[in-house]
Amino acid sequence: MSKYFINILFLLLSLPAFAQEAEEPLEEEEPAKIVAVDSFSQMRIGFDISRPVFNYLVSSRQSYEFELDYYHKNDLYFVADFGWGNAKVDYYDLKYTTNNTFFRLGINKSMIKRQSSHDWDMGFVGVRYGVAPIQRSVASYVVVDSFWGNSMGTVPAKNMTLHWAEVTAGIKVELLRNLFAGWTIRGKFRINKSSFQELPPYYIAGYGKGDKGSVFDFNFYINYAIRWRRVHKPAPQPETPVNIPRTIVTPSKDSTAQPAPANDRGLKGIKGLKDKKDTGSEE
Repeated sequence: MSKYFINILFLLLSLPAFAQEAEEPLEEEEPAKIVAVDSFSQMRIGFDISRPVFNYLVSSRQSYEFELDYYHKNDLYFVADFGWGNAKVDYYDLKYTTNNTFFRLGINKSMIKRQSSHDWDMGFVGVRYGVAPIQRSVASYVVVDSFWGNSMGTVPAKNMTLHWAEVTAGIKVELLRNLFAGWTIRGKFRINKSSFQELPPYYIAGYGKGDKGSVFDFNFYINYAIRWRRVHKPAPQPETPVNIPRTIVTPSKDSTAQPAPANDRGLKGIKGLKDKKDTGSEE
């Protein structure tokens, strides 16, 4: 019985300590540590090494893609992608060519918090806005009809512009100093669908198949980073008011009388001379 009583007593004595630990607020991240992590700026330029492989496997289309990103702060990166490409349609009943450039702008947010100023590995999600000016050549076509016979025609050349939005995710790992490798998956969603009703391009570099309203794509990048130290200006310190002590002097009771002012002495002297003059006149 005494054993259970001792255990209960020990538990009751421990409760205030547990309560005190639970009431303690979580320690906030020190500003000095944040400055230490973000003490370097970084810019990376990358090339998608998967594109030459696809160019070799599918000879009817060519594309090349580059990536540029800049580390802002708090695991946030500004990203710009650019590239170019072309495609050739050469069927019996349809022939034309297209070529285009493209640009994408957006951000990446790393989901892996950096541990130090030298930690640049990242697993990220991001968004992009893409635009691609496209030139399509004159398209020639053949309508096959076994009853009436084949008929041929052409579709005039046309310039058009594609706009789309992207959602991205991926990883980047620093293999060697300043050298990175990583992949990016993309979900692409066309914005201006009405501009591609008549003979949409077979392939658009940076986007994909021109007749699709949504496309999923994949990139594998090799990146090289350039870094430089940031200059952090110290925060201005608030001015502390200076309190000047004021001393009040009070005369003591046993202090001697002070001499009369000069003006009082002068008046007393004039009065004395007048008294002497009156005395002399009486005599």
